[in-house]
Formats: sequence, C-alpha cells, structure tokens
Amino acid sequence: MHQTKTGEGNITLVVHAEQVPVETESCIRVGDHDAEIDRALLMADGHEPNHRGYGHSMQFSAEHHEFRSVVRDFIENEINPRIPEWEDAEMMPLHDIFSKMGSLGFLGLEYETEFGGQCADHAFTVILGEEFGRCDHGSLPMALGVQVDMATPSLARFGSPEQKRRYLAPALAGTQVCSIAVSEPDAGSDVAGIRTRAVRDGDEWVINGSKMWITNSLQADWLCLLARTSDDGGYHGMSQIIVPTDAPGFSVSRKLDKLGMRASDTGLLSFDDCRVPVTNTIGEIGRGFQQQMAQFVVERMWASYTTVGACEVALARTADYLRQRQAFGQPLLANQHLQYTLAELSADLDLLRTYNYAIAEAYDRGEDTTRQATIAKLTAGRLVRRVADMCLQYHGGMGYVEENWTARFFRDNRLTSVGGGADEVMLQVLARTDGFTA
Repeated sequence: MHQTKTGEGNITLVVHAEQVPVETESCIRVGDHDAEIDRALLMADGHEPNHRGYGHSMQFSAEHHEFRSVVRDFIENEINPRIPEWEDAEMMPLHDIFSKMGSLGFLGLEYETEFGGQCADHAFTVILGEEFGRCDHGSLPMALGVQVDMATPSLARFGSPEQKRRYLAPALAGTQVCSIAVSEPDAGSDVAGIRTRAVRDGDEWVINGSKMWITNSLQADWLCLLARTSDDGGYHGMSQIIVPTDAPGFSVSRKLDKLGMRASDTGLLSFDDCRVPVTNTIGEIGRGFQQQMAQFVVERMWASYTTVGACEVALARTADYLRQRQAFGQPLLANQHLQYTLAELSADLDLLRTYNYAIAEAYDRGEDTTRQATIAKLTAGRLVRRVADMCLQYHGGMGYVEENWTARFFRDNRLTSVGGGADEVMLQVLARTDGFTA
C-alpha cells in the first residue's frame, strides 16, 4: 500500500497486494466458478454436498495496519461528525461521500486497476468492513456494502470491458452510486419466486415489475437488476441486467419508512415498460440466478465483517459507561454478573472475528466460501442482537432515549438477522449443506 499527500494534506491510497492468488491476469479473485454455480443449482434443487472448510488466524502486514489507521481516521474525522445531520435528514449525500472514498481508494480494493481498482488482497476488504462497522450508525456501512460488495461483484466478474468502463469505473471512483435490485414485494429471501420480467424486443429488454427494500435506490445512477428473461420457472431463466435509473419507464414509487437504518434511503421501485439495451446484460442470458448466488456470498461476508466492528465499539462504550455510573455506592461494573456478561459477549465476538479471518483466507485462496459465509452471517446477526439488547439494558432508562447511541444501535442492527437472507434462510442453507434433510 502506498500513501501520497495531495492538496490540503489529504491522503490518497493506492493499495496493492504482492502475493494475491488470481485466476486471470485481471487480479479478480473469483473462486471456483463451476463449483459456486453448481452449488447454487444444488441448493435450489434442495440438495447440497457436505463440504466443510476450515482456516486459521489471518496475518496482517504493516500495510494492512496502516490502511486500518487511515480508514479509522477518515471515519472519525469525516463521517461520525456528520451522522447526526444525516439521521435527522433521513438521507446521506452518497455521491459526496463516495467520491471522497473513491479518491482514497476505498471503493475498488479488489477490482482491476484498469477500471480504478486497487487489485488488493481480501484482507483489505475485511479491514474496511470492520472499521466502517465502527461508525456511529449502521446506515453508511450498509450503503457502502451495496456499492462495493453487492451491486458490483457480478459486473466485475462477468461484465464486458465496455460495461466495466461505463458502469464499474464510475462506481469505483464514487462518481456514480449503484444498487442491487433483487427483492420484490412477494419475493424476498425466496429469490426463485421473483416475477419482474424482461422481454426481448429487438436489441432491447422491456422490463415490467417491481422491486422492494432496495438500498441506495433513491440516489442510484444504475441498478444491478435480477429479472426473468424466459418462461422457465424457479431458478431457471433469470438474467442480471444493468438498468440506468434515467431509463424511460423506471421510477421510485416511494421511500420506505424503516425502524432503523434511517439515514439510508430504501425504495420501492417500479418498472413500467422500462427499456434498456440487451447489451446491458451481465454475463450470460439465463444465468442470472447463479451469478446472483455467488454475489450473495460476498454480501454475507461483508455483513459479518461490519458486525465485528459494531460489536467491538458497543462493548467498549458500555464498559466505559458502567465504570463511570455509580449505583449503591460503587461503579456498576463492580457487579460480577455484568462483568461476566460482557466477558461472554467479548469471547463470542472473538470467535466470530477469528472465523471471519478464516473465511477471508479461504476466499483469497479461491475456495468456495458459501457455507462459511452462511454460518458467519447467521452468527453475526444473532450476536449483534444480544450485544444491542445488553447495551440498552445496562444503560437503563438512558439506553431507551434517542439522544443516546444505544437506541439507534438497537434499531439499526436488528436488520442483520433479516436483510441479506433471514436467519431462517441461513439455517435452511446449512441444513441442505450438511445433509440434515429428509
């Protein structure tokens, strides 16, 4: 990783990895393509090979530690001071935020340098996730995850050079905001149940349908849309299509009013004879489901990485409060039950962190991390719910008021067990993976 000073002392990062396992000269780690796609098909059929993967503790270099320091400084100086304003507005200026991140090299860590990426190893993404998890709210880590690990992986992996120049490069520079459009009003975790359809008319797709729970959608310049492109049912006959949000026939029906993540814009989208070129298809026509399944894996890994940072800060903040808060003539933290509860949660957090590092190393080796990512996502969602509940409880009445961080933390992080695949779906995947089916 190199640092150069620019302008008013700003730091621009150019990150690289010296020993990165790659499949092609493009430097993108895509794992075992055939294995991931076969796994997606088997999962959809209700069958799954019993494959387990294990790793060991990740080793961070001086460059990794330096990168962590730069990201943490950026969050503390550029992000956290503005979060109250964004929470009040229930919106973040993503083009402004992402442009700054893009200039620092945060948005394209593992992507090709030709399109503005840094060609770095996956450990840098782990660090980025952990550090943004430490933000004073959950909205920006989620929006950032959409930009770097949910809407762009398929484009980077399967897209044409022209698609990458037109859509990926601006996303990595932060000059364009992107979004992933999969969920629908009647098909959330059940991806095979989507109804949005794209019908070919000459050189164009004509798209009709709706998408719901779409993060960044009110500000997005383009969407990575999953739609049906044939009459085949189930997981067959879907394609991923790039839809510019200025395309005729596209509209945001309404902004959703959510319990948490209130600074993140989430929309209900409508496609009414929306026309886009067939050349906007990412990868092969009819292979969208399989491509999206691979994209879900890195999404779930990101969720687990950010959860580690969020829980780490929450536990530290709560311990500090309990040291200062006096009750019955002594600090609350003198209570042995509180000590043991914090210690247990801290131990569980360390297990998740270590497991994340094992996943990251396996991913960098090109291994299929579907099972591990599923376990991490499930574990992260359950752990952060316990941490959020404990933090609120131990703050007493002050934990229940909006002026304190605990209320927002409780609301924001409840989503981890719902978004990106609910806990029950994670368990379903694991049951199939491990052979626990009739």
